[in-house]
Amino acid sequence: MQIDTSTPVMVTGATGYVAGRLVERLLEEGLTVHAAVRDPDNPDKLKYLNAIAERTPGQIRYFKADLLVPGSYAAAMEGCSVVFHTASPFITSVKDPLKELVEPARQGTRNVLETVNDTATVGRVVLTSSCAAIYGDNADREDTAGGVFTEADWNTSSSLDHQAYAYSKTLAERAAWEIADAQQRWDLVTINPSLVVGPGINPNATSESFSILRQLGDGTARMGVPDIGLGVVDVREVAEAHLRAAFLPAAHGRYILSGHNTSFPDIARVLRHRFGQDYPLPKRTLPKPAVWLFGPVVNKTLTRKYVSRNVNLPWRADNRRSREELGIRYRSLEDSLFSFFEQVMG
Repeated sequence: MQIDTSTPVMVTGATGYVAGRLVERLLEEGLTVHAAVRDPDNPDKLKYLNAIAERTPGQIRYFKADLLVPGSYAAAMEGCSVVFHTASPFITSVKDPLKELVEPARQGTRNVLETVNDTATVGRVVLTSSCAAIYGDNADREDTAGGVFTEADWNTSSSLDHQAYAYSKTLAERAAWEIADAQQRWDLVTINPSLVVGPGINPNATSESFSILRQLGDGTARMGVPDIGLGVVDVREVAEAHLRAAFLPAAHGRYILSGHNTSFPDIARVLRHRFGQDYPLPKRTLPKPAVWLFGPVVNKTLTRKYVSRNVNLPWRADNRRSREELGIRYRSLEDSLFSFFEQVMG
């Protein structure tokens, strides 16, 4: 990596789950981080980042910024060589998906990248996208080359009415590539993680990943879990991938970050090995007809369409680009899940 510590870098959504581990890596490398946050005057929100800054060689400066306010990132971006755009909502239970998911994701990306266009020092942008921009449902795998999701695939099955979160991530990444392709001064690299797990710097983070693990451990899913295939990746690998995407000159395009092709029953099985005596972790796999019938009653996001296109369908992705070009080494599923579960349930 070619890391120039004489120029600062900017991170949007710096108090977020992935961003916390990214800021940690940047500070460890001795960089000055311009952390763009909604409320820089809230010491409670910043205490975890401040604690890292105290024990690392880098420096952190806070700037007030709002995803939906055009130009609000200009001060934070001034003089920066790299912009990491991590800010985007990861919630699935919403009343108005257009207002709560799609507009913040797409408009926020446009606001950040339009400011990049106006900031001559920026040479590279690393965007936190998602595997949700690559696929919407596990059934989409049937349309891929070889039955495996790759960086060449785009999510075409999601909409405002079906998988709105995935739809928001797809529109945001497409908007980013449109803006990047319209100029030549800076280049764009996207990191597309699957479900991010593993310990964050803030044990009380609000990411959907925390909610999923909490429901497995607190008895909510005691009756069993549906067999839904998914990818899982450790937050520390995702952070490392952002760092390398920024400072490896040859990094380009999209990178799937996913350490393991797994499923909810498999995750529950792994957790039972270590925590089965102490927590009511699910032991049963729910039959698809039961999930189809009762799922929408129990959880509004488990629509009949979602169940039919995801339950009992495996998930497969190719992570070769991240391993071969970024040099990412994925830790074991057990390592990620055990430390994360301890943090979430602690």
